[in-house]
Amino acid sequence: MKKDILEKGAIIQRDKETYAVAPHIPGGITNPAQLRKIADVAEKYGAQALKLTSAQRIAIVGLDEEKLDEIWAELDEKPGAAIGMCVRSVKVCPGTTFCKRGQQDSVAVGLVMNEKYHGLDLAWKFKMGVSGCPNDCGEVCIKDLGLIGSPRGWNIQVGGNGGSKPRLSRRLIEDVPTNEEALAIVDKILQWFKAKNQRSRLGKYIEDVGFEAFQEEVLAAIKA
Repeated sequence: MKKDILEKGAIIQRDKETYAVAPHIPGGITNPAQLRKIADVAEKYGAQALKLTSAQRIAIVGLDEEKLDEIWAELDEKPGAAIGMCVRSVKVCPGTTFCKRGQQDSVAVGLVMNEKYHGLDLAWKFKMGVSGCPNDCGEVCIKDLGLIGSPRGWNIQVGGNGGSKPRLSRRLIEDVPTNEEALAIVDKILQWFKAKNQRSRLGKYIEDVGFEAFQEEVLAAIKA
């Protein structure tokens, strides 16, 4: 039976014959040239559909396995990290770049996180988000790690996930005043998780050890 092909970012479809690939669109922000390229590739290779994903990408659905290398070559991209044990796309809201409600620059911060972490190999899958205000359109509430903007800076959330056993993220640190400080804390937490080699979602680890014990452990890592 055919399976997902991790190295080609290819997800087997319901028919157990064809695949979907999802070109990476950092922060969900694209341009007409990239959209035309995706549409041209989909048309040329007989895709069954183009599907907007919850990770702010456009999946090209219903592709032949033997054409996958050609497809990525024509897209002029490395296979997107849509599957596998790694950091997936960083979901980003419009923030102060576009949104009238934005309180922090989620686009700038989210694109830095995407550039640094997207596809980073880990022992388990890991999802991140950045929201520019408490409305949380980046869905940090169900991400392993993320930032939510407020008038006073960034609130750092941990331990959320969707799936068959959903968890809401919890506030770890409040009112981090600058982008640089927030990004440095995110990096410390992610490197701590990588070193932990934890084979579960972060929220499951927090659930197992207790939030207070986790908080003490990870805050010590941040200060180190």
